[in-house]
Amino acid sequence: VNSSVVMTTDFAKCNPNNVDSSNDLPPEIDNEILEADLEEKQRLISQILELQHTLEDLSTRVDAVKEENLKLRSENQILGQYIENMMANSSVFQSTSPRVDENRSRTNKRVGR
Repeated sequence: VNSSVVMTTDFAKCNPNNVDSSNDLPPEIDNEILEADLEEKQRLISQILELQHTLEDLSTRVDAVKEENLKLRSENQILGQYIENMMANSSVFQSTSPRVDENRSRTNKRVGR
């Protein structure tokens, strides 16, 4: 059930004649008080509805940010794996120590002749 519909319906059921008028105020003042109360209730209901819409908008935005975050994490993981594979397969990032050992063994063979 949509809460804004329920509030509006409940508000429509509000009867200003149910207010306790035991103060024996003149009818004009009593009506002014009732009108002021009714205006205040209408203002509060409008404010509540506006806040509900704001909350719905923020909730939708949070959900969108969460989805984007998951998407970016997944892409980041894929890119990380890609970079690791590229580094493993690239000669630029390979260890140079076997070549040094090869050069030493060649030099030692020449000296040993």
